[in-house]
Amino acid sequence: MVEAKMVGKRYLRKQAVKDMNLVLEDGKIYALLGPNGSGKTTFMKMVAGLVKPTSGSLQYNNENIGVESKKRVAYMSTEPFFYSYMTVGHVGKYFADFFEDFSMERYEELIARMDLKMTDKAKELSSGLAAKLKIAATLARDAQLYMLDEPLNGIDIIARESVIQTIVEAATEGKTIVVSSHLVDELEPIVDNVVFMKQGTVVIEGDAEAVRTERGKSIVDLYKEVYAE
Repeated sequence: MVEAKMVGKRYLRKQAVKDMNLVLEDGKIYALLGPNGSGKTTFMKMVAGLVKPTSGSLQYNNENIGVESKKRVAYMSTEPFFYSYMTVGHVGKYFADFFEDFSMERYEELIARMDLKMTDKAKELSSGLAAKLKIAATLARDAQLYMLDEPLNGIDIIARESVIQTIVEAATEGKTIVVSSHLVDELEPIVDNVVFMKQGTVVIEGDAEAVRTERGKSIVDLYKEVYAE
């Protein structure tokens, strides 16, 4: 689905991504792991077509990232992307105007599951509810690739299980999900593949079970080892 070959992205003097090689396959859930500044968000934004690589090749279904790929990729950023006047209902209409694959019926279902109301004002939501709103809006699209950047941020431990279950349900046949999070223990039980990024490049990647077997430790323990150095 997505293939990165020696991809790099530089912002002035900062090399955010360097010589990155990665293939994302259909129908899998990926954990994109690494501390702040490791290049995770930059990679997601490049796949979403929001920023362009400065070197290398980045393709979606064997074509360069562009207008057509944007129609198939749903990206949830860490930043708020709602206007202050919006209610939860307005957010749904906003997405419906922008994305042909957006389902208002699915959105309403997810909003109810997330304990939100269509009349709630986006700017007045707590950080946890605002995070749930972003997840609902993103997963209401019928995309082929979903990329969720820190979707569990601000969500309390009791609500995380419901959010994670909602993410898993979106991973139907032929759909791929990439989740970036510092909460590795929450992701480990649900992911098929793991990608560890460090200083802008991939240092470990592969089938989660194979990585555990090869390294002789859990993904959580491996995370501690890789980033404690």
